[in-house]
Amino acid sequence: MSSDALWYFARGSGVVSLVLLTVVVALGIGARSGQTAFVLPRFAVNLIHRNAALLSVAFLVGHVVALLFDTYANLRVVDLVVPFIGDYSPFWQGLGTVGLDLILAIVVTSLLRHRIGAKAWRAVHWFAYLCWPIALAHGLGAGSDSGTWWLWAISLSCVAVVAGAVVWRTSATFGRFPARMDRRVAPRLLSKTP
Repeated sequence: MSSDALWYFARGSGVVSLVLLTVVVALGIGARSGQTAFVLPRFAVNLIHRNAALLSVAFLVGHVVALLFDTYANLRVVDLVVPFIGDYSPFWQGLGTVGLDLILAIVVTSLLRHRIGAKAWRAVHWFAYLCWPIALAHGLGAGSDSGTWWLWAISLSCVAVVAGAVVWRTSATFGRFPARMDRRVAPRLLSKTP
């Protein structure tokens, strides 16, 4: 694959990953509602949330791999792990590294969810909300297209979607999904029913 093709793929996959991460965050917020979110039943919201997250990670991996092999980007393997040490725009590239590291922690703990427990998984999963603004800032700061109208339009649309979800989440109409019953109490309650 030519270096130009890698460069275009890296740019495009980064933008697609941000759009999908926006969908993931908005659906993650919406899934906590006790009401039908986005005119979809709760199981459908959760399914789309999960699949969009997987696609976002796939495009993120494509973004990183393309940049590793692209001669223009000159990205080193250490730049993927240690933030803020890159040759090109260290701060903005470092934000991308932080976002990648957080996403990797979320993926690993999601794969190990049944072994580490729901409480530990949920604690790490909260980092997904931090990944989104980091990814947005990384794309606008490090991206070669940061001055283009179309990237700003996409970025502002992503901000509008997440801001709308946050406003809905904090409104009185949100109707938070009822808390799960304590598993130690549930069997006792069920055994007392006639």
